[in-house]
Amino acid sequence: MAQPAPIASSAEPDPIPGMDHHPPALYLLFATEMWERFGFYTIAAVMTLYLQDKVQGFGWTRDQATNLWSYYLMFVYLTPLVGGFLADRVLGYRRSIVIGGMVLMTGYFFLAMGIQAAFYAALVLLFVGNGFFKPNISTIVGNLYPSGSPLRDSAYNIFYMGINIGAFLGPVSAEVLRQKFGFRASFLAAGLGMSLATAIFTLFYRYLAKGEHHRVPEDAQAIEVAEDVMPAAENRAASRAAVDMVPEGKRVAALVTIFAIVIVFWMVFHQNGSTMTYWANDNTDWKASQVTPVLIQIFTLNLIDGSDVSGVISNAINPFWIIVLSMPLVFFWRWLGTKGLEPSTPAKMALGMLLTAGAFLILALGGLMGGDQGKVSPWWIIGAYFVISLGELMLSPMGLSLVSQVAPPRIRGLMMGGWFVATAVGSKLTVIGTLWDKWTHSAFWFLLAMFALVMAAVLLVLLKPLKRAMPGV
Repeated sequence: MAQPAPIASSAEPDPIPGMDHHPPALYLLFATEMWERFGFYTIAAVMTLYLQDKVQGFGWTRDQATNLWSYYLMFVYLTPLVGGFLADRVLGYRRSIVIGGMVLMTGYFFLAMGIQAAFYAALVLLFVGNGFFKPNISTIVGNLYPSGSPLRDSAYNIFYMGINIGAFLGPVSAEVLRQKFGFRASFLAAGLGMSLATAIFTLFYRYLAKGEHHRVPEDAQAIEVAEDVMPAAENRAASRAAVDMVPEGKRVAALVTIFAIVIVFWMVFHQNGSTMTYWANDNTDWKASQVTPVLIQIFTLNLIDGSDVSGVISNAINPFWIIVLSMPLVFFWRWLGTKGLEPSTPAKMALGMLLTAGAFLILALGGLMGGDQGKVSPWWIIGAYFVISLGELMLSPMGLSLVSQVAPPRIRGLMMGGWFVATAVGSKLTVIGTLWDKWTHSAFWFLLAMFALVMAAVLLVLLKPLKRAMPGV
């Protein structure tokens, strides 16, 4: 079924008043996505600790909470496949976003009830709502601009900044609310944030009509997975011509290799909501440094005691580093590009996996220095997040944009689905975190480092064949 025509009159204002600046609609989407991500990352920061809490939560074992976290992530990455398809063929993008926002809002309020049956119902609502919301708001961003517009890359830079601001504010607010009112207040805040996001989008619905008019652009599709980072600047037109000369079999084999890397990366990276939160909660002494309590008080507007925080606050470290590091890294790649030294995409990904391994080696060393049984300085986890955030910036921005450039046109949809499946599989494999209480912490961190290191080695060994299969990428 063809996508229905937008519900709008011809008199609606065109959200592109000119080609020399961004349309106001972009900033509406910025605000909408910022508050949606605020809700998402608030929930992600508290979920596993809440489930284990015997007073405020359900008193689950750590293994049960870790297992639930893995299923949660898996469905979060699978449902956009269905939501994007329905928006494309039946509902349209704006309707889908409104539906998704309302369902997400309801799901967050269900979580705040503190009833186990309502919790399971809430998870179903969150999966459905995310499926409708996530793939379609990013599509509208790209659809505001004509094909080849020089403004599109900077538009995504602006949009990503909204994502990361929300991702930072969510865990910070969750920690404040946890200390003042308990875990369930965080769920209520997530619902209020989602209500605000939905209200903004609905109130200015008619101004976003232009977003219905085009098919999803290639660079928009990467946002669903690479949503916490800035996009890499690439000469897609030249890359497309070069890649088209490569036999299909080689291109598919190269993408399957990339999918394997993605599985391992997300398996280790998404420990942030489980084992890295446990480490920050149980094995990090936030009072060990005179600096970190002060920083926490600054970030929380002095609303809490910076020396008495939980692992919830650690979930704000990654988006903080992404905000700080993204633009310097973009400028660094551009500077290398002017000298003809910018690495290829596979080389960047190999470096990203090396950095990911390095981040977990830092944590392993922290465990050996006292974090296996006692508590260590917060600078161990802050430093590890600095390194893994750099690694993320070299891996995640490629996303479906890479698939869209390399996949043969006749099976491009299938290969894009493969990216999502690989991400979902990697997310489900975060269940490896159930080893947390069975192994020493340093041994567990070392295991994750070795997984990342093996994938980096695979990429380095296959670097030349991959570059031949992805010329110019």
